[in-house]
Amino acid sequence: MTSHPQLDNRFALARFRDGDTVRLGLVAGASIRPLTADDLGAEDLNAFLATGDWDRIAALADSDGPWRPLDEVELTAPVEPRQVLQTGANYREHVIELVASGLSANPDTNLEEARDLAARMMDERRENGAPYFFIGLPACVVGDDVPLVLPAVSDTHDWELELAVVIGRETFRVSRDEALDHVAGYTIVNDISTREFTFRKDMKEIGSDWYRSKNSPGFLPTGPFLVPAPLVDGSSVDVRLELNGEVKQDANTSDLLFDIPALISAASQTHPLLPGDLLLTGSPAGNGQHWKRFLKGGDVMTGSIAGLGTQVVRCVAEETA
Repeated sequence: MTSHPQLDNRFALARFRDGDTVRLGLVAGASIRPLTADDLGAEDLNAFLATGDWDRIAALADSDGPWRPLDEVELTAPVEPRQVLQTGANYREHVIELVASGLSANPDTNLEEARDLAARMMDERRENGAPYFFIGLPACVVGDDVPLVLPAVSDTHDWELELAVVIGRETFRVSRDEALDHVAGYTIVNDISTREFTFRKDMKEIGSDWYRSKNSPGFLPTGPFLVPAPLVDGSSVDVRLELNGEVKQDANTSDLLFDIPALISAASQTHPLLPGDLLLTGSPAGNGQHWKRFLKGGDVMTGSIAGLGTQVVRCVAEETA
């Protein structure tokens, strides 16, 4: 069982294992209590998120009830999305590093010149470009109670700790100004990728193969908490990942090229976003590809986002016949 530190916010939702079932719970401090449909005023989690009635939950957080120590339960993924949207190349400094490394390979361009050019390119993209989305499988969403099994077909499995938006009421072709009205809350997602499968080798013209790269079982460790939107300023939260106690990612969402309202608005132009869906905001710098060090059995990733708690993912190598 993963031991989670006390929630560093007033209250949140979580899902926990109760025998062979999973129940929804309310977390406050170091305690948790189960939530019923009557408590929610809705038939299930996604139906509640569509209403956004956080005042109802806040009242329960301050009340007596069947509270129990958080460490006595096993938490799992706090959401049940029907759709998962992932955002690529969305941290300005991260993308500048990637672009500059390619530009500086030109003997006529030094690293400083390459960084300046890359920075201008990113600022132009932010002003006149659009976010880059791809889709993941909801079946890959798991809690950190599930070990991350590293498929034996590759040794290039990588981490990407990200702030994830949890959609509230249905969102279709919403304006940027109205986008935040459709956010129910936020959670943590580690968007695992198998790097060698990201680009097709048999037909490079096709480009990215996100299905094979990002959709192995358990490749979206999520949670442990779903924190209400009114309690989180998603525009400026610290994102930090440690691998075996060593800091690998350390950034702030203020560095996003396209901020959360821009992402929601752009994503909703193509297809409705549904209550409970996840919209990942992108990975900051510091992935394994940068460090030239990929995941292996026995590794422990500790990911934290300010106000959203801490996620601990343990890696195991896949057993082969």
